[in-house]
Amino acid sequence: MQNLYPEIKPYARHELAVEEPHVLYVDESGIPDGLPVVFIHGGPGAGCDSLSRRFFNPNQYRIVTFDQRGSGRSTPYASLENNTTWHLVEDLERIREHLGIDKWVLFGGSWGSTLALAYAQKHPERVLGLILRGIFLCRQQDFDWFYQEGASRMFPDFWQDYIAPIPQEERGNLMQAFYKRLTGSDEIAQMHAAKAWSCWEGRTATLRPNPQVVERFHERALAIARIECHYFINHAFLESDQLLRDMHKIAHLPGTIVHGRYDVICPLDNAWALHQSWPNSELQIIRDAGHAASEAGIADALVRAADDLVQRLLDLPPEEA
Repeated sequence: MQNLYPEIKPYARHELAVEEPHVLYVDESGIPDGLPVVFIHGGPGAGCDSLSRRFFNPNQYRIVTFDQRGSGRSTPYASLENNTTWHLVEDLERIREHLGIDKWVLFGGSWGSTLALAYAQKHPERVLGLILRGIFLCRQQDFDWFYQEGASRMFPDFWQDYIAPIPQEERGNLMQAFYKRLTGSDEIAQMHAAKAWSCWEGRTATLRPNPQVVERFHERALAIARIECHYFINHAFLESDQLLRDMHKIAHLPGTIVHGRYDVICPLDNAWALHQSWPNSELQIIRDAGHAASEAGIADALVRAADDLVQRLLDLPPEEA
């Protein structure tokens, strides 16, 4: 099994002011003249970490990672102001222009796959190819499955902890009930709701229980819960089935789709539907994995996809890629 590449430190860091009040944290690693790739994190609200750089050969890629509005080291933390899908699409363009990159590879998982598709469909001329994991099409059925009823029947024990902050009379619309608390003035109720929301996601993200994954969600609870709920209650600021509808705009681009067969957060039908709408894509169904990029089979497939793409785009001999 292909291991992740070793941990590396960025060779450059940037603070990029975009629409007020937001300042984005951006860093670069690998080699400056390598194939540009941008890592688009999930959530929205999760932020990047040292793992984000480890899917790419640092001797071949110029690796760009950044924290989206309100996430990670970007400021202000957990802010919902001027924070929509289309703000993030234009943030990607600002980053690309700021770094002097003509075209780049998009690498995104979960919500990162959503944002990568939205960006590619808006700016196809700036994309060399896509590597996507844990596809999330942001259809109403996808929101309902995980946040109202569906996954609840597979994890009734975890579900009870998720709905605990919400009174019985408000459980007919859980997302609305969480949104009220996550955006309210009661800070104790806000954090209680944030932890319940984020831990539900963390506990269901892997096929086998992984306390480290749960802890990462717990540490970022406020940003993940507030920003995710803000996006999802607004249908991710997308029209119905927009991402599938507009796949013809990027049908010519090469893409690899990696998806765990037992992904409970974003069921496999998301990836299947995308693949059917994208003739130039390759779908890899990982038989022993759920949703998380850190699961061995998914990490292995992502590293291999990045290795294969750099070889194709730079036309390198296999031993040099």
